[in-house]
Amino acid sequence: MSWVRFFSCSVGVALLATSAIAKQQEPVASAPPASSLSMPRGNLEHGRYIVENIAMCVECHSDRDHDGKIIESSRFHGGPIPFKPPWPNNWAVRAPRNAGLLEYTDALAMRLLTQGAIDRRGVQLRPPMPRFHMSPQDAADVIVYMRSLK
Repeated sequence: MSWVRFFSCSVGVALLATSAIAKQQEPVASAPPASSLSMPRGNLEHGRYIVENIAMCVECHSDRDHDGKIIESSRFHGGPIPFKPPWPNNWAVRAPRNAGLLEYTDALAMRLLTQGAIDRRGVQLRPPMPRFHMSPQDAADVIVYMRSLK
């Protein structure tokens, strides 16, 4: 009985993943970033707390040594995604550099963090990038912290 339940759950997850993959590369119909809106003033220490302890961005956006440990000099400079699901998918194989939020204006970074991982071109980022829906204040805090990284 447990095998039947496990198999049913596995099939359900695979179907959801397949559906999500089909939608990932479609432009997302969301509000464009509003550059005329004022962004809340960010708090660097709260941004550090969110990035380091909640979102844990460093886990994917850093390179690792042969033992799987993050190379300190590569923190937030991009690296291969250290895990992959076993079913067919459109999983990203490499996380880009996010130190400094290069190529992102504050408005685009705000959209990325508040509207569900929408990239600069308006396209949904591939898994495993989380679909963040942060408050504008939390997003501003993260932006300030990420911009402080070189």
